[in-house]
Amino acid sequence: MARSEFESNVPGAASATRPVTLKDVARAAGIHYSTVSRALNPTKRSVNTKTAERVRAVAESLGYRGHMVARSLRLGTTKTIGVVVPDLGNPAWTPVVHGIATALEKRGYEALIGETQDNHSRYERLLERLAGGRVDAIISAATRLGDRGTLKEFAGKQVPLLLVVRTAPGLDLPTVSDDGLKGGALAAEHLIQLGHKLVAQLCGQVDVQAFIDRENGFRQTANSAGLIVRDFGLRADTASYDEGLRLMGELLRLPGPTPTGVFVHNDLMAIGAMDAVAAAGLHCPRDVSIIGYNDSPLVDRLMISLTTVRFLARELGRLAGEMAMQVIEERGVRVHSVSLSPVLVARASTGPAPAFQS
Repeated sequence: MARSEFESNVPGAASATRPVTLKDVARAAGIHYSTVSRALNPTKRSVNTKTAERVRAVAESLGYRGHMVARSLRLGTTKTIGVVVPDLGNPAWTPVVHGIATALEKRGYEALIGETQDNHSRYERLLERLAGGRVDAIISAATRLGDRGTLKEFAGKQVPLLLVVRTAPGLDLPTVSDDGLKGGALAAEHLIQLGHKLVAQLCGQVDVQAFIDRENGFRQTANSAGLIVRDFGLRADTASYDEGLRLMGELLRLPGPTPTGVFVHNDLMAIGAMDAVAAAGLHCPRDVSIIGYNDSPLVDRLMISLTTVRFLARELGRLAGEMAMQVIEERGVRVHSVSLSPVLVARASTGPAPAFQS
């Protein structure tokens, strides 16, 4: 590959052993060092557009990369926000992260994403490493109730912390959340309208507030309508397909009548539950109606499309990103938490209660 016309003016520019400096860019562009510095600093750009474009073209050709740490120390900001999620393998988190990243990019910020795998020690380490890496703020979607002590301690540090989707009641932290109580109620109302009388839940982790809210919303609404909610004492260890498969299998093996309507606390678990129903020789929804939660990508493309409670994932992410930037740019301003209402999306996995139950 031929070298750029700019490289020939810079001694050693083609060498992989020495990083390109501002002085190299200035020499290649034939422009004073201070002019190059101003042209490449968007907060202090005071050169004409033509000169700025030429400097950027030279810098790009030479492979110049600004020194992020030095620039952050000088400007007091890295324009980077840490985003912590529990499980990158769960497609429900994709639109949340996309909403955050899109909001940040529009204002010149970048997202640095980490995964906890729902592990408390990993969560603590991620928070410390992100703060040590001089991010301007952290958005956490991975918070569990057992993390409250860590969050109280972290809240005293200089890095602002916000919560999205998974909240921690009792902590004075800005949050952007889904109204899980209403979401659970919507699931119950759907089964009530379809005539189901004996129902059950496949519950998510016991120390995740979002799952607690979904559980309570469903139970309160079902009980008020006179439905029997069958408890079987088990919860998911992780919000995964395998746990949905396991829990539904356990539910189907219980003695006595099988619940005809089952609310599952997330879509991955719901897909596992549908497979357990099929493995038991039953049909969804003829024998068992199943409702998920999240409206994850592609759940409408399953062989039996999944009825689910849609939380507004991309919008939650967008709001969290905008809130984080507000906290950064308007230090000391009180930011109000936000809760969005979910909606139920009825598809093929739910249907009228079987005639035998009445």
